[in-house]
Amino acid sequence: MSLLTVGSVAFDAIETPFGKTDKIIGGAGTYIALAASFYENNQKIVSVVGEDFPQEMIDLIASKGVDVTGLQIKKGEKTFFWSGKYHNDMNSRDTLVTELNVLGDFDPIIPDSYQNSDYLLLGNLSPQVQRQVIERLEKRPKLIAMDTMNFWMDIAMDELKKTLAMVDVLIINDEEARQLSKEYSLVKASKVIRDMGPKYLIIKKGEHGALLFHANRVFFAPALPLDDVFDPTGAGDTFAGGFMGYIASTDDFSFENMKRGVIVGSALASFCVEKFGTDRLLEITKENINERIERFVQLADFDMLQTI
Repeated sequence: MSLLTVGSVAFDAIETPFGKTDKIIGGAGTYIALAASFYENNQKIVSVVGEDFPQEMIDLIASKGVDVTGLQIKKGEKTFFWSGKYHNDMNSRDTLVTELNVLGDFDPIIPDSYQNSDYLLLGNLSPQVQRQVIERLEKRPKLIAMDTMNFWMDIAMDELKKTLAMVDVLIINDEEARQLSKEYSLVKASKVIRDMGPKYLIIKKGEHGALLFHANRVFFAPALPLDDVFDPTGAGDTFAGGFMGYIASTDDFSFENMKRGVIVGSALASFCVEKFGTDRLLEITKENINERIERFVQLADFDMLQTI
């Protein structure tokens, strides 16, 4: 099978209570591709960078089995840059700098060789760009998943709803789910959101795990307790990449297999936060991931000896 990802490849500068970085590699598309590469070795990416983006990073992404034909390099222009500072609780942050640069007028060009992609993951971009990608594919993928954020709910809700009507899976966090649905209860929120189009909804709750909704079924995946969280940046994108990489590699999007995908995504995200940027994702092995998945399984494994 093949997985097509559309998302930013970018620069970040991050400050947390554990330290700060200079300009490092980031972007939703980067995290997604690296995470998915542990499962799906037939990946394709559509994105855009400036002439300042290092060729060695493009080569590294390609070495993970990612076709970078769709990665546009704009001569004489600069790559998207974001800088942020996390608060002590690591759940909230302040954006210090946002420079759209090449992302400001991003036109997602789909190479001919990408046209028969089996699975599509739309990283957090404007809903108009996300919809353009779907419309430019000659054949609809088996499964389309997308991420979004409250920024688009604030400034482009009508466009967002048009795009939501075209996708199968929406991956957002609990705050975004409440804003999108105008419901505080996540169970009620899931029903409202799924009425907008997505048949499956994944609500990420950070250190409190993740919920998967489909029809009248709900699955809860716990979060792995960690000694330290150094940098939450990219954890949600890593989750999405791990989830879709697993689904594409198994070619099975039944509810039972999506439950496994949520655990895979959660395991990879738990690695991502252990170091700044993509550093930890570039260190781990499939064996490390399998060991961590087993820890997730043990978290929820128990026997009910008797009923009361």
